[in-house]
Amino acid sequence: MPYEAVIGLEVHAQLKTQTKIFCGCSAAFGAPPNTHVCPVCLGMPGSLPVLNRRVVDFALRMALATGCRIARTSRFARKNYFYPDLPKGYQISQYELPIAEHGAVDITVDGKSRRIGITRIHMEEDAGKLTHDPDRPVSRVDLNRAGVPLLEIVSEPDLRTPEEAGAYLRKLRTILRYLDISDGNMEEGSFRCDANVSLRPRGQVELGTRTELKNINSFRFVEKALHYEIQRQREILEDGGRVIQETRLWDDAHNRTYVMRGKEEAHDYRYFPDPDLLPLVIDEAWIETVRQSLPELPDPRRRRYVEDFGLPDYDAEVLTSARELADYFEACVGAGAAAKPAANWIMGSLLGLLKAENRDFDQIPVPAPALAELLRLIDEGTISGKIAKTVFDEMAASGRTAAAIVAERGLVQISDAGQIGAVVDRILAANAGQVEAYRSGKTKIFGFFVGQVMRETRGKANPKVVNDLLREKLGAG
Repeated sequence: MPYEAVIGLEVHAQLKTQTKIFCGCSAAFGAPPNTHVCPVCLGMPGSLPVLNRRVVDFALRMALATGCRIARTSRFARKNYFYPDLPKGYQISQYELPIAEHGAVDITVDGKSRRIGITRIHMEEDAGKLTHDPDRPVSRVDLNRAGVPLLEIVSEPDLRTPEEAGAYLRKLRTILRYLDISDGNMEEGSFRCDANVSLRPRGQVELGTRTELKNINSFRFVEKALHYEIQRQREILEDGGRVIQETRLWDDAHNRTYVMRGKEEAHDYRYFPDPDLLPLVIDEAWIETVRQSLPELPDPRRRRYVEDFGLPDYDAEVLTSARELADYFEACVGAGAAAKPAANWIMGSLLGLLKAENRDFDQIPVPAPALAELLRLIDEGTISGKIAKTVFDEMAASGRTAAAIVAERGLVQISDAGQIGAVVDRILAANAGQVEAYRSGKTKIFGFFVGQVMRETRGKANPKVVNDLLREKLGAG
């Protein structure tokens, strides 16, 4: 019997506020353990939470960006469970009345676009962090993270493949980063994902029994964990067995999932409205103020690049995958570069450099106007594209301009037909056998002659002039 997977994702995005959601403690990452704490986030008796307005602003930004319906009145609830990293014995979250519901994002996988529904977006506080000693039966509790603001973004069970899940997660992170409300850093735990997955006979409407995969810390691992879990459930069902509803963890060392605990349901947490926090009331003026502050989002920006700059869909998709990259491209075009050459250099040499040096998009070593100047030198015929790659690498390493590097190293392209023609004549005279072979029909060796001319001119000869002169002097092959 053919089965199809049904996948829903719960994403926890840490917000880029300076302070925590219900107190004034710093929300910065990397401080010594238990130094960003106070009576409120430690859950001391008599301490009372006060909502951080900035967290609400950020939640509204994400709700508007994903087309959600914003609740004019929402409410915080207590999610009760007991664990050493939860000092109050409950987590302040939202349950029955979240701030936003019923949105969507569009994804593209293998050239096919799909709309993935968002069930809800709600605000909550993070728990602390446990560090387990590998040598002794000891766990250490760090409560710096307790009370750090999170957005939980819950998808509809609309995803059908691990690749769609990966595309959805990447799209969510891109939107969060465009909005500048989360850095989306999975390694630091500021973008975390739980995946619910079940199988059902293809064509059946009723959902199968699901398992939950917890706290997977990379897009690649999410896809690998889902592939494994789908195969595991398929084998159980094909053998006549029954999938057990449970929470499982991903073991990337052995590429498998394993049981963590039985799956909790909402009633296990005994949700009830938090008596220390008033209902949150949001008026139209607040929503409109946030709406006016939104940047151009990835999808409309991608469409604009295709329509206004004439870029292929692929180029537009790559360039808008990060706000910093799109801003850089537009700054380069604004400095005089043609759109398509700028896109080619950014997607090729620039992204290659960032990957090789493990740099983020906000660490581009060559300013956009400097790249535009390099492209102008190519367009004017001052340097060749091959020489430009050498110049670009030196620009990235030294911070100097293309013009200064070209002038100092004498890299100006040779375009004089007489000067290049003399070199061509010498090359042809020294390789009479290859000339005869070419003229007898072995035209594939044309590149040999080009290479010899470029080597003798140390790459400075204008490639178009070289090709034209060689075809003229060699005659028909």
